[in-house]
Amino acid sequence: MLSISNLSFYFGSRALYEDVSLHIKPKDKIGLIGANGTGKSTLLRLIVGEYSPDEGEISKSNDCTIGFLNQDLLSYQSEDSILTVAMQAFERQNALQKQIDSVLHEMETDYKDEQVDKLAKLQEEFEALDGYTIQSKTEEILEGLGFTTADLQKPLKNFSGGWRMRVMLAKLLLAKPSLLLLDEPTNHLDLPSIQWIENYLENYEGAVIIVSHDRQFLDNAAKTIVEVSRRELNVYAGNYSFYLEEKALRAEIQKSSFENQQTKIKQTERFIERFKAKASKSKQVQSRVKALDRLDLIEDVVDETAKVNFRFNFTVQPGRTILDLKDVSKSYGDLKILEKTHALIERGDKIALIGANGKGKSTMLRIIAGTEPIGGERTLGYNVLMGFFAQHQLESLNVENTLLDELKECGSTKTETELRNVLGCFLFSNDDVFKKIKVLSGGEKSRVALAKTLISQANFLMLDEPTNHLDIQSVNILMQALEQYEGTFVAISHDRHFISQIANKIWYIEDHQLKEYPGTYNEYVYWQSQKEQSKTTSGANTKPMKPAPAKEVKTTTTPATKNNKKEVQALLAKSEEKITLLEQKIATLEKDLATPSVYSDGEKLAKLNKEHKALTHELGQEQETWDKAAEEMEALDKRG
Repeated sequence: MLSISNLSFYFGSRALYEDVSLHIKPKDKIGLIGANGTGKSTLLRLIVGEYSPDEGEISKSNDCTIGFLNQDLLSYQSEDSILTVAMQAFERQNALQKQIDSVLHEMETDYKDEQVDKLAKLQEEFEALDGYTIQSKTEEILEGLGFTTADLQKPLKNFSGGWRMRVMLAKLLLAKPSLLLLDEPTNHLDLPSIQWIENYLENYEGAVIIVSHDRQFLDNAAKTIVEVSRRELNVYAGNYSFYLEEKALRAEIQKSSFENQQTKIKQTERFIERFKAKASKSKQVQSRVKALDRLDLIEDVVDETAKVNFRFNFTVQPGRTILDLKDVSKSYGDLKILEKTHALIERGDKIALIGANGKGKSTMLRIIAGTEPIGGERTLGYNVLMGFFAQHQLESLNVENTLLDELKECGSTKTETELRNVLGCFLFSNDDVFKKIKVLSGGEKSRVALAKTLISQANFLMLDEPTNHLDIQSVNILMQALEQYEGTFVAISHDRHFISQIANKIWYIEDHQLKEYPGTYNEYVYWQSQKEQSKTTSGANTKPMKPAPAKEVKTTTTPATKNNKKEVQALLAKSEEKITLLEQKIATLEKDLATPSVYSDGEKLAKLNKEHKALTHELGQEQETWDKAAEEMEALDKRG
């Protein structure tokens, strides 16, 4: 259907592709992956003809039609309704409808047999092209992508860029090109819409190439993975999970081949060096020299999986309660978001706030942050320091700063070496740290803003769609950082793999109430499926699963005691000092336990294990003492 042969493409002196080939067959479902800047979107633009290859060619069959969803469509606006804009996909049917309407209008005053014959032919073709169903098909796809029936008659210009992108996606899907190119389609979709498009693409009759950083979407929508790496296209005949396994296997084989070749080269070089002065060995020496010159060198494996180790240093430790919301209500005019709902965030909670767009997730995050006016009560816990990340914060970066200067200004106590290490974790290496913010791409700015949020002194983070515009490697770095983060956070995300890795609680908004599932995302999905299955089979309410089913978040209060603030503050300081000492002892002990020599001494191993257990128990008791003191301090603060 479409063939890329020996293609090379350069941006100035920089090669994006060198002598690459790829053959796309009908019904192929290809996931195109690679780090930001490797040329994924460029390849799509080469396919549609926006760019021309420097070498090689791209050829397609005569009947191959191409549809391209790209980020440029975000700026498209129109006075027409979204239903009308999406129906523009049916060019021939729309043209026939206009002709039919024109003939009918003429027949009102000039009824002739010729007009009747013309109308019959137009209607016959219109019916053959399913013209009478195009509106219902359009409505079905738009509603599948998250629009309500009432939205369909609203002008396109009334919607935000992300929603306009959905209309453009609907238009493409309705046109049914034989090759569909989708550049980051999930960036502007919520979870229900992502799941809907996965099902749609599974049955799509044409071929599809998807550029995406959403691992689960690639697992569900792609049957082949093409990785852009080191100016090459590497094909893997499976979904993303298969790609990970196959790539590891290929790397192992390549590493072994590289090491064997290097051993052979060294042996040959030693032979040449040893016998080059001997006339009797001259022929053999020359033969080996020529063999080395002709050798096709195998490259060493480049490890592209970044492993990071963040050290989070909080200046203050928060109390057990991070935030308490009571009877919170929020509306925008007649649009009700929340009604007398409750929320309790406790220290150590890792919460993912999920659900369809328009339910109030971002509003909820602003309420938590204290930037949204509400009805009800919002109480911030003792010693809580908040950090907030959202995409609009990219605009607050000082564009004249270097990356290093920008991190220095965020209130961190880290040294310049530590800051450079942090930037290295976010894929900024060597002289990259001296780049000005203004020369960075959107994805690079997002990484800088995330790094600033993570290294601040905040012990409570709020993250609004942090994975948008990040490549898979950067998402992995963020996941590792949040797994190591010892504080508390609430994150909004539609990336299912991301939230399955970082969350220990799931929040969602239903019937204007904030509800909580006390478990991981995968457990939540299983619980929801069991609930739906129970409704389908019996119509009865589902019984509680393990872990416990979702519930409305309840609040707790801590009674104030008779102790004065100075006594409680002294108790807190003493307890913090003891906790620090115990943690240091445990860390030293764990280091000793990791020593191989300990395992050969059963008596010593048993003794260290017993000591470790006792210290861990003592630490737990001391942390409870600190919690009670922190709650007491919080109660005293409320009393004034």
